[in-house]
Amino acid sequence: MMSGRTVLWFSPPVPVKTKRVGMTREVSSVEAAAEELLTWEKQGAAWRKAIQACIDAGEGRKSAEAARKAFLAAAKACGMLRENP
Repeated sequence: MMSGRTVLWFSPPVPVKTKRVGMTREVSSVEAAAEELLTWEKQGAAWRKAIQACIDAGEGRKSAEAARKAFLAAAKACGMLRENP
């Protein structure tokens, strides 16, 4: 249920690993990226930048694309990016 806020979509989605072996989550919005980041055990500088980028995008200070790039970098740094087979 949305509270009158616009969903900030990613294009293309970022495929990340999940806790279920072999399962991939296609993260396609700033909101989904923020939710996903909060589930990761490994956190570091790239993770913190991605969290901040999602906050900034949600508050209109950064674009959804900037948040996507930060999320993609964090996924790589944290070993969560699902590479294409």
